[in-house]
Parts: sequence; C-alpha cells; structure tokens
Amino acid sequence: MEGITDPAYRKTVMELYPEWDMFATDFLRVPTEGTVTQKKVIEHFGEEIYNDQKLRDKTTYQILTTPRANTEQTLEIINSLEFNHLDLNIGCPSRRVNAHQGGSFLLTDVKLLEQVVGLIRKKTNKTFTTKIRVGFHDDKNFDDIIRCLDFCGVDGITIHGRTRVEMYKGVAQWKYFSRATKLTNLPIIANGDIWTPEDIEKIFSETDVYAVMCARSAMKTPWLAREFQLKKEINYTRNRRLANRLELLPYYFCALETNYREAGMEDAKVLKKMKALIRYILDDFENGEATKKKMLRSLDYNHFKEIFSESKNGLLSI
Repeated sequence: MEGITDPAYRKTVMELYPEWDMFATDFLRVPTEGTVTQKKVIEHFGEEIYNDQKLRDKTTYQILTTPRANTEQTLEIINSLEFNHLDLNIGCPSRRVNAHQGGSFLLTDVKLLEQVVGLIRKKTNKTFTTKIRVGFHDDKNFDDIIRCLDFCGVDGITIHGRTRVEMYKGVAQWKYFSRATKLTNLPIIANGDIWTPEDIEKIFSETDVYAVMCARSAMKTPWLAREFQLKKEINYTRNRRLANRLELLPYYFCALETNYREAGMEDAKVLKKMKALIRYILDDFENGEATKKKMLRSLDYNHFKEIFSESKNGLLSI
C-alpha cells in the first residue's frame, strides 16, 4: 500500500505479529526519466530488513512500471541484490498512475500487458508474481488477462475482486478467484474484503485459492494472522474482538512511534503516518467514527494520543 507499508511500518508488524507468512513493500515507481540506484532500492526495501536474512526472506519487493519506464535498468539493480520475490502491481487504481499507463491501465490492453510482464519475466531471476484487479471498466478481459499472465510465465497471481472503476466501492467479488483457478494452474491469491478469520476460512472452503492477501484488513487488524491461527482455540465473539483491539492498540501505537522515530521522522511526519493508519482501525465501535474524526483533527502527536486515551472508555460502550 503506497505510503503505508514503508520499512518502519513493516518492521513494526513483523516484530509484533510474526504470524504473517509474507510482507510486501509499497511499490517502487520505476522511473521513466533517470535511473534508480542500489541505495534507493535498498532504502525502499528497508536497510535493517535487508540485513536480516529472516525478514528479507519474508518480504516481497513490489514495483510499479509502465511501457515507457526504465524497467530493464531497475531490474538489473534488483537482480544484483539478494531478494527472493518480485511483485508487479497491475491493480493500482490511482488516476495519476493510470494516466501514465501503469497499474490498472495495463488491464485495458492485453498486448501491452504481455509486453510489460514478458519483459520482466525475461529479465528477472526472482520468483515473480503479479497483482491485478478483475478489469478496468468491466471484466471482459479477465480470462485473457489470466491466460496472458500464465503465458508470460509468472509464478502466481493475486486478484482483487473489483474493477478499477469500482475502486473500493461495494463488495469484492470472490467468484473471480474460482474462475481464475479454472483457467490456470498457477497459484491464485485472493484479495478484497477479507476482514476476519471467518472470511479467510470461507475463502479456503469455497475456492481453490493458494493463499489470501490482506491490505486494508491488515491496516485495521494487524494481528489478523494471529487471530486466524488461534481461531480454533479462542471463540472470537464480536465483543471479545473489540475488547482485544482496545487492549492491543496502545502497544501497537507505541511500537509504531518508536520505529517511525528511529527512521528519523519528526512529530509532524509521525502524526501524518498515524492518521493514515487509523482509517479503519476504529470501525465497529459505537463511538468509533466520532473518535476517529477527533484524532484526525489533532494538531500534534501528543494530542492524538490523548484523544485516544480519553476516548477508550467511550469506545467500550458497545
């Protein structure tokens, strides 16, 4: 997630909730003009994570590129480093990204898609996967997109069950996961509206997907993988889940602050990061929306923390 899964954020979740099998960087934009340096590539990945073999092996390097970008030069740098996994973002719905023929735009032209993905497959020696949406305006190219990616030799496909024009509206359509597994033998990874351990269980029981990928739900519940592992041992009722959230959030906020500050971020940047992360985190509480609005209006990070602390008792009135 652009602007979210930076090294400090990933380091925090890795330390607190190692139950996640894999993590992904936010996407590195492959430049159209100029080149990237090895230093830039490692900084984007996170130098501390790069220097820890275990954490490096659990991290996917995500890129976003276009037909006109300097993809080959960027891949030369990435290939020279000891990363295990490269992922191409073909699902980003950003208007700016799409205007430059990146992200979801590539789903509108299967020949252009084949050109970009084929080049990366030819030039990379990493495990190479892609993340897509079911289409741009509609799903008319869906089958051809899956076949194209299979033909290009990718090692797996993550599918978000919405079109680009749907953005995050409505409900993600999980039917496309099963549809994809009938078109290819590649591992299919499900994404979209997977909010709870019950959702994960349902996807595995109803489809033949290889894995699930969580984005917004991981922002909301960074301990979701742990809840899924403990599901058979703990009866996570709605009230228990919310009480657990209030118990864990102070530790989560504290760890984030520590790692953001170690990364050299000043108060204003820490506050900006925290505001971005609370988009979903107070959902489901009776007074969650009101508390979130107050926290988003906070002028400094101490005020941000005070609002949450003072509101906890009200949030418990569920």
